[in-house]
Amino acid sequence: MRRFLEMKRAGRRIVVLTAFDAPFARIAHAGGADMLLVGDSLAQVGLGYDTTLPVTLDEMVHHAAAVRRGAPEAFVVLDLPFMSYQASVEDALRAGGRALKEAGAQAVKLEGGSERRAADVRALVEAGIPVMGHVGLTPQSVHALGGYRVQGRGDADARRLRDEAERLQDAGCFSLVLELVPAPLAADISEALDIPTIGIGAGPGCDGQVLVTHDLLGLNPGFEPRFLKRYASLADEARAAVEAFAADVREGRYPDAEHSFDAE
Repeated sequence: MRRFLEMKRAGRRIVVLTAFDAPFARIAHAGGADMLLVGDSLAQVGLGYDTTLPVTLDEMVHHAAAVRRGAPEAFVVLDLPFMSYQASVEDALRAGGRALKEAGAQAVKLEGGSERRAADVRALVEAGIPVMGHVGLTPQSVHALGGYRVQGRGDADARRLRDEAERLQDAGCFSLVLELVPAPLAADISEALDIPTIGIGAGPGCDGQVLVTHDLLGLNPGFEPRFLKRYASLADEARAAVEAFAADVREGRYPDAEHSFDAE
């Protein structure tokens, strides 16, 4: 955690990417990501759900363990899924313990900045479990928030987000995700906090940025939010490769002698 604090103090931007399996963990770590987040976006990107809500702690631990095997030197954060920590501090401690013991993660992330959530953070940190906070658009509360929309517009809402960010820092979070927050507000919060902020849809004033790896690689072509910049179109390339394979098989071009074995 000290590394990320030092990066903020030095003005070095922190690069965070999601990873859900060993191959993508290797790619993201080798490509220069400072932190790998096993996000509950696994529910939508990897498991085909409409929201993050259905994914379970068992599934998150399973995928995080694969990420750890794929990138054993990476700093891995496991996103605690919906209802794995909201009911009680004891649930939060059990979930955080599993993240570190079973998945090999170095930290957990949870959503929200209420007094109740700050109590969870304090308990986790006191138990030796580092915590990343998350305010702004919190997908696990999508129904309560009325959908996926920018948070912190208007003076009252902006004050609430500033208070939540400070509360999470005081509770012991080592960093904080700001999601779908107006850029000036995100910059103000980032300037006010000692811990680094990681933005997604929160403008350039944060101390780092996170994207879902599948989104930046163009593997989730139906998802086109304003904040997303695509760096590749791998879904198109993969589809073309499958079409070429199918054509070779149907026309008898594959396998050929080069891709077959002799009797001896």
